[in-house]
Amino acid sequence: MDALAPDTPALPLDAQGILELAARSMFHLFSSVSQGMFLVDLSGRIVWVNEGYQRFLPELGLTHVDQFLGHMVEDVIPNTQMRRVLETGEAVLIDLLTNRAGTFVVSRIPLRGDDEQVIGAIGIVLFDHPETTLQPLISKFALLQRDLDDARRELAVQRGRQLRAGSGDGTRRARHTFASFVGSSPAAAEVKRQARRAAQSSSPVLLLGETGTGKELLAHAIHAASARAAGPFVSVNIAAVPDTLLEAEFFGVAPGAYTGADRKPRDGKFKLADGGTLFLDEIGDMPQSLQAKLLRALQEGEIEPLGSNQLVPFDVRVVAATSRDLSALVREGTFREDLYYRLHVLPLRVPPLRERRSDIPALVELLGEDMALRNGTATPELRPDALALLMGQPWRGNIRELRNVLEQAAMRSESQSIDAEQLTRILRETGVEPAAPLAEAAPAVADDRALLRPLAEQVAEVEQRAIAAALRASAGNKQAAARALGISRATLYGRLENPE
Repeated sequence: MDALAPDTPALPLDAQGILELAARSMFHLFSSVSQGMFLVDLSGRIVWVNEGYQRFLPELGLTHVDQFLGHMVEDVIPNTQMRRVLETGEAVLIDLLTNRAGTFVVSRIPLRGDDEQVIGAIGIVLFDHPETTLQPLISKFALLQRDLDDARRELAVQRGRQLRAGSGDGTRRARHTFASFVGSSPAAAEVKRQARRAAQSSSPVLLLGETGTGKELLAHAIHAASARAAGPFVSVNIAAVPDTLLEAEFFGVAPGAYTGADRKPRDGKFKLADGGTLFLDEIGDMPQSLQAKLLRALQEGEIEPLGSNQLVPFDVRVVAATSRDLSALVREGTFREDLYYRLHVLPLRVPPLRERRSDIPALVELLGEDMALRNGTATPELRPDALALLMGQPWRGNIRELRNVLEQAAMRSESQSIDAEQLTRILRETGVEPAAPLAEAAPAVADDRALLRPLAEQVAEVEQRAIAAALRASAGNKQAAARALGISRATLYGRLENPE
């Protein structure tokens, strides 16, 4: 066999050299045969793009390559999942990407440095216009996507029916349990502990807290965990009913009680709740003219329907709620002191969101899943900077305000990923100047006196702190948090529902 000429190229003899040669060859091969390629650094900023990809720029609304290079990938390529590759280090060899430039078959591959740490990623457009080149695959995908959308809509419809009706037999049921009150922060764990104890009693419960903190949800949970769970759960929002109709709403109406009244009797909320729980929301807005009648009903356990002389007994456990300062209303003389003490037997203060900031990632996950289910869309994903921003806000409207901001962000965003800049813009448009993002607080050092407590209590406290830290680190992803803690997802859910 003839010897190789001195200038004949030869393969490297070491494995590392062969790998580097293969990597270069594959890179040049993909760059020449693919429809387009680009590279991003670890921050997601585009640092290189080949000529093939530049032909898509006009369809993305860009007139010059300078509007693409140096920009964050989510800002110039709608619906891209490149951020997930950077965060997980996992390649996506085949995927479909659809945006205003069309539908593409793409690959996303992480780039690693000498220490095997991710330093960037490469995006490759394998096929453009796959509707013609990959017609059989696209048709099957479209069919599966349609079936998935139909299933999501049907689930949303069924969930809506359950929320409106409670059950198919016409009985009013509680729609929430303590598992629905999401949160593992000390404040959330404490209010759930107190609410569970209140559920075992038959005394009136008074839920105190700002609007949007979840008082009605806790009222449902207390009923569902009580001995009256099989009975009806009836709620009335006092602030939403005109004063002139409240008496009839509470106590019912006898046949022909007034001109134009129905000849059939109409049951009031006390009668409808017989054997179960009556939830009086916004009790602080009750007119003084009705407070005396409500007090008498609670003391005597009987009501007198409007236009009737008959006393009707009832068996109801009352849970009331208000966002107003009832003790101040008593001092002002606008709320009866005797009614206040009748209701103020088991008071529970529901903490505002700013006192349970560590629960925000889990709440964001829950609200995102609920919005996706109701709207038949993908669940929005918040980047770490967006979560940090949310955790730093005062949230005057609490969870209700958080949901509103998330819904606006999801509706306005062209991609599934939401960053802090988008949320900042939305907050300012609602008239709120965003507070600084929440920085991780340094752990407090406990002295010996703080350790002189029951060991089980300290273990439970450390466990809840570990769960909260894992949820923060995983941006609210419970599966990732469970993996980090070395427990199953079912165990994590059990700890969240029963923290004590």
